[in-house]
Amino acid sequence: MATAEGWLLVPRLPELFKTSKQLLDEVEVATEPTGSQIIQAKVFKGLALLKKAAEMLLELDLFSRNEDLEEIASSDLKYLMVPAFQGAFAMKQVNPSKRLDHLQWAREHFLNYLTQCQYYHVAEFELPQTQTNSAENNTANSSLAYSSLVAMASQRQARRERYKQKKEVDHRLSALKSAVESGQADDERVREYYLLHLRRWVCISLEEIESIDQEIKILRGKDSSKEASTSHSSRQDRRPMKPFVLTRNMVQAKVFGACYPSLASMTVNDWYEQHRKFGALPDQGIPKKTSEFRTAAQRQDQEQEEEDDERALHRARDWDDWKDSHPRGYGNRQNMG
Repeated sequence: MATAEGWLLVPRLPELFKTSKQLLDEVEVATEPTGSQIIQAKVFKGLALLKKAAEMLLELDLFSRNEDLEEIASSDLKYLMVPAFQGAFAMKQVNPSKRLDHLQWAREHFLNYLTQCQYYHVAEFELPQTQTNSAENNTANSSLAYSSLVAMASQRQARRERYKQKKEVDHRLSALKSAVESGQADDERVREYYLLHLRRWVCISLEEIESIDQEIKILRGKDSSKEASTSHSSRQDRRPMKPFVLTRNMVQAKVFGACYPSLASMTVNDWYEQHRKFGALPDQGIPKKTSEFRTAAQRQDQEQEEEDDERALHRARDWDDWKDSHPRGYGNRQNMG
């Protein structure tokens, strides 16, 4: 009885899918920042619901590799989008310390969705490479400029084609949405509606994987630069090596030595510390008393004043003698009539 009551409390698969899709739509059109508490609560709830839905799909074994797309019921086609929804919610998580893990987890789910769609021939597209294969191809083709230009041109063309397909799919979805959600559409229109959704999410998944690969490359480049800076700082913290001379043997080293008279045996700081210990520095003599300093200063001032007075006296006497020998108007006597 307890097991039956517990089973009734568990949401059914359609309810899980519908609620998670509503949460994803609310997150996509929300005006609040992605890092806000309201948005992150919806993201975590959507991931939890989709996890339960994925577990139910595994238990029910709803999709098999032994069947074609036509053999899948129209009402079950929408459950193929569960991995794509998981990847979309994972991209909305905000945690800088775990950003690389979130990107890799989202890429894995987008790639899982694209693999299923390619197996069932939902749309024609080229499956993205895994991260290891893409890294090997980048290193192998880094020196080939022509191949890289061709790859860039093909990527631009693929983006244009996906953009056109997405616009057409959105236009057709808007025409079928009201009839399908109201329950008035027949099985053929319901099937077309969900197939269009699958193709739309194929375009979204391809675009998301491209942006994920670029962001992962940037994050790994930052990590490598941080490691290089830390290793460089650790090398700078080492003690400097003492100078040495390379010679064949000890005798030759004693005879020839270096190309200059002698090597330094100690630094300036070592020399200062050694003389300070022995008290041989100029500022380590016996300190004089304050009174002695004052008397010496006064004596020096008095001697300076006496010298100044004698100089002034000699200067005044010389000036008086000159005026006695040179009276006023003495220099103009030759021009007098």
